Amino acid sequence: MTGTLVIAGLGPGPAVWIVPEATAAIEAATDLVGYRPYLDRIPERPGQRRHASGNRVEIARAREALTIAAQGRRVAVVSGGDPGVFAMAAAVFEAIETGEPSWRDLDITVVPGISAMQAAAARLGAPLGHDFCAISLSDNLKPWQVVERRLRAAVDGDFVIAVYNPASKARPDAIHLAFALLRGRKAPATPVAFARSVGRSDERIVLTTLEDADPSVADMSTLILIGSSETRLIARPGRTPWLLTPRSYGGGQ
Repeated sequence: MTGTLVIAGLGPGPAVWIVPEATAAIEAATDLVGYRPYLDRIPERPGQRRHASGNRVEIARAREALTIAAQGRRVAVVSGGDPGVFAMAAAVFEAIETGEPSWRDLDITVVPGISAMQAAAARLGAPLGHDFCAISLSDNLKPWQVVERRLRAAVDGDFVIAVYNPASKARPDAIHLAFALLRGRKAPATPVAFARSVGRSDERIVLTTLEDADPSVADMSTLILIGSSETRLIARPGRTPWLLTPRSYGGGQ
């Protein structure tokens, strides 16, 4: 097949956080496929076709992109953050796994991007300096019992936890259930950060503790970082503290 498909991440917000390889792939594409709000972030170019779709149709979007690429066109599937982290890379390969055998002959490239947890960590200092994990609170594609089991395992393993998809209009209670579980298993003074829309004009960072955190401030634009037992604050008089999870474990302060 002569068609190509690139899966590119737009990063968490500003254009300067899109990696050059992704920018080049998007500019070279004949067709852009993606969630409409993501496509709206990309300048329009003459002759370039846009195929926008809504939320929760990732597999259908992937199949559309593969079908267009199979026609010999250069397709860029755009995704927020890094396309391999809770995003479109998995949807494309899931579609290939169960789709047209000819799709496996396509030239497909995944271009890495800056994830929401990386952007949030950069704003906060160094909260991901030691072992960490990422967990999505969405139970659209997995049972809530699995979410709870993974949260308990992350706490028992003493990981820093990056929480994606914490709350939506359809799932207003998930974040409260998650915090109830965390508060029953972690120290009240554990640092917690709510990082909303990092890099955008409405960016908001809230740094607090597990005991004092208000889960209701989170929405789908929020990345939450829950510290490990080693995570601590570095005070800065008159300024927001830095958040640090040191590289060594068990050394104390």
